[in-house]
Amino acid sequence: MKWYSFFVYSSLICTISLSNFSFGQFESLDWIKSASIYEVNIRQFSEEGSFQEFEKQLPRLKSMGVDIIWLMPIHPIGSENRKGGLGSYYAVRDYKKINPEFGTLEDFKQLVNKTHELGMKIILDWVANHSSPDNVWIEQGHKDWYTLDSTGNIQPTLGTDWWDVADLNFENAEMRKEMISSMKYWVSETDIDGFRCDVAGWVPIDFWIEARKELERIKPIFMLAEAEGPQLYEAFDMTYGWEFHHIMNEIFQGDKGIEDMYVYFDKKSDNSSQLQMNFTSNHDENSWNGTVIERLGDSRFAFAVLAATIDGMPLIYNGQETSLDKRLKFFDKDTIDWVKMDLVEFYTKILTLKKSNSALWIGEGQGEMELSTNVFDDYTVLAFKRINAKNEVICIFNLSSQDAIFTNDTGYRYRKYTDLLSNKKVNLKRKKTISLGPWDYRVYYKTKD
Repeated sequence: MKWYSFFVYSSLICTISLSNFSFGQFESLDWIKSASIYEVNIRQFSEEGSFQEFEKQLPRLKSMGVDIIWLMPIHPIGSENRKGGLGSYYAVRDYKKINPEFGTLEDFKQLVNKTHELGMKIILDWVANHSSPDNVWIEQGHKDWYTLDSTGNIQPTLGTDWWDVADLNFENAEMRKEMISSMKYWVSETDIDGFRCDVAGWVPIDFWIEARKELERIKPIFMLAEAEGPQLYEAFDMTYGWEFHHIMNEIFQGDKGIEDMYVYFDKKSDNSSQLQMNFTSNHDENSWNGTVIERLGDSRFAFAVLAATIDGMPLIYNGQETSLDKRLKFFDKDTIDWVKMDLVEFYTKILTLKKSNSALWIGEGQGEMELSTNVFDDYTVLAFKRINAKNEVICIFNLSSQDAIFTNDTGYRYRKYTDLLSNKKVNLKRKKTISLGPWDYRVYYKTKD
């Protein structure tokens, strides 16, 4: 057994604050401050693979604590150079049409309306970097909207094995104009609430700024970039927490240690106003790098809780609540098995805590993150608290495959907290010790709202 202390009020605390709720030149939406996001793969979500079948699950997701529905691309998929039997969602043939496999435009509008009726938001996956090689733009004679080789042939995105797509030329002003027009179409015609933008870092930032300005003329929208980097906040509200995600994987796999997590948080404190989406899985990770069980094993629960309690917005990929234990095929039908549903309660607890306890929110009044930076040669415990004027959340994680003991060596602002797992009251008095098994965790909270 090992002993550790969490010095809450000592000079060794690193405090991370996110008091500024403005990103770049756009004011962020109030509804994202306590939100969680759920990614939906319509093709694999049900046997029917339709909007109508997914719509039936909206009340369940609402009760689980989901606020934002993110749909993977819903557009028709190109036939030329198609991979697999059904092709990649990211090889878009027509930016203003619906993939008939999923339903009709009216079906989609009904899905948006039902999402809004339940008090949730819905965003679309947008693929601006490339289209299918048989996109309607090419058929309409706009070959110059694409990257061409020396002989005038349309090129795939260079440096990838994406031979099923054609790279778009952002030096062409007409292409930019039509791309923005296509994005505006979905906001104005179907009332969606924003976009998750595929490989956003490969598209010039000035395009995203221009697109955001035009979209905001219709309604305030939420923009998520599939990339990370400070320059993206000129146009986006949120980026991907890729570095955090990789550290989690590498800690479990033994390639990194808990000290790397401390270094990450220390660096994060220098960019504390930059909102990121935190996740243990998504469609790319699941299909190409392995299921959560493959990548994170017994640590997957602790890391899911960690991703939901640090600053940012947690993501759940469809099927995680039923312990999705297979890599979903990317180019063919491969339906999720919904029989178990064994983790619905687990995700409900952590997403509900995120929503109900303002110490975990982002923006003005949110809880500062006070992180223990005590260093031991063989330490394995990560501990921090999020605290604001009224609420507090204390999180303790044993990020190792060995037993550990956590000792509270100082007092807390309150003594009695609620244990998230047991829902029982706990007295966190001074010198209290907590035994932690391998990859174990504890979350205690106090709510005075």
